Amino acid sequence: MSFERDLGDGITLALRTPEMARKIRDVAAANIERLRLWEPWAHSFDAQGADDEWNTDQLRRFVAGAAIPTVVLRNGKPIGSVSAQLDRYRGIGELGYWIAANAEGQGIVRRACSVLIEDMFADDIARVEIRTAAHNERSIRLAERLGFDREGTLRSAMPVGAVRHDVAVYGLVA
Repeated sequence: MSFERDLGDGITLALRTPEMARKIRDVAAANIERLRLWEPWAHSFDAQGADDEWNTDQLRRFVAGAAIPTVVLRNGKPIGSVSAQLDRYRGIGELGYWIAANAEGQGIVRRACSVLIEDMFADDIARVEIRTAAHNERSIRLAERLGFDREGTLRSAMPVGAVRHDVAVYGLVA
């Protein structure tokens, strides 16, 4: 079981193994306050490892062809996560991503997403979606730079802590 892609400039996309999951947990903990603005999981985040079960499930899904759980590495050290959930029946993949504050604005997430999109399209996924809070400007700009089209807004569709966000749905067709 392996997955690794060289993105250049010391940036690598690697499978979120149990060892990598522990390392990326530390990065998430250091960025948790800003992640709580957008990520539902960040509100129940446990820096001690309650997400190990989730990670194990994602690795099972990877083996089954239903997920691509990755971490983004800079010179071998985790700085974020870019992953995909795959619905093979409908031929749809959904991208999810976050990166440490000190790595934002460098095109790293764009490169990582581009690689996963190419992999999904080469593996019979016909459509890729990005769903993001409708007011998350950074995520919206990324979707647009990747060539996604905004297809609509789902009202009050994402619970983030005590708040519900409208969700902008972006799609890209192979």
